[in-house]
Amino acid sequence: MKKLLITMGDPGGVGPEIIAKAFVTPGIRKSCIPIVIGDTLIMAKALRLLRNPRKLREITSPDEAEKSGRLIHIINVNSIIPQSLPQKKPTAEGGEACVRYIRKAVELAMHKQVDGMVTAPISKEALKMAGFAWPGHTEMLVEFSRTKQYAMMLVGGPLRVILVTIHTALKNVPEMITAKKILRVIRLAKKACDMLNIRNPKIAVAGLNPHAGEAGIFGEEEITQIVPAIRQANREGIPVSGPYPPDTIFHKAYQGEIDIVVCMYHDQGLIPLKMIAFDKGVNVTVGIPFVRTSPDHGTAYDIAWKGTANPSSMIEAIKLAVRLKI
Repeated sequence: MKKLLITMGDPGGVGPEIIAKAFVTPGIRKSCIPIVIGDTLIMAKALRLLRNPRKLREITSPDEAEKSGRLIHIINVNSIIPQSLPQKKPTAEGGEACVRYIRKAVELAMHKQVDGMVTAPISKEALKMAGFAWPGHTEMLVEFSRTKQYAMMLVGGPLRVILVTIHTALKNVPEMITAKKILRVIRLAKKACDMLNIRNPKIAVAGLNPHAGEAGIFGEEEITQIVPAIRQANREGIPVSGPYPPDTIFHKAYQGEIDIVVCMYHDQGLIPLKMIAFDKGVNVTVGIPFVRTSPDHGTAYDIAWKGTANPSSMIEAIKLAVRLKI
């Protein structure tokens, strides 16, 4: 049975709550052995909030974890969190804690002590307050694992999208779209299909411009950058086609005609995915040397520590982490 690390995320957000809720979901405890990486005091507070009768068991190594319906295993990471937390807002202490949890999880994953990790939401603002420059989880994981080639894939319902550019202003996207980057993400799209055990995958590339540029009328990026990348991928034996008009390709994917869509920018892929799977979307980092998934939502400070957070995305993230293989 696979062992998965579950990082607690920002202690002031919904991470501890959705973890506690996910662990009591039928099927989760039967499919894997989850191990929380976080703060024992904070997780204990979440269990009390939810009146969850399960007990926390502190361990020092994943080797100590075993299948149990009554215990929640946790590796307690000493942090600078004062006992007054959680504060339901971004704080420097919370940002520092997030980094400690993730750094420990990556260390264990890189040493093959677990089969993967699921990361609860963190706050970009809290990271900045703590003095860190990472814009999100993905960039942090890539640095800690010393990964060169990576991409963000989102999974929700029948849709899978993988992004050429991630966290950047929309005005910067056209100049960042290069044949080299697109080819790299197409290769990673094929790797993502391998991780999902999809044989003979159908990979499609979305255009950047309306109507995929309409033969250059609405923009030339399709002609100068996207098409050359697709042709090179085809020469490498990768089954990819396009570029397709962005306003039609997602419907084809929704109907099951496409396995994964290569998207040019963040919102191009996430808007259709969140339209159909807002509460169940999952983020996957493709290219790093271990399985990593995450709920596709933020810290939700406004509803944190009220007992009302929806654990659906966390549940789906754990289920997908069990399915994926490197």
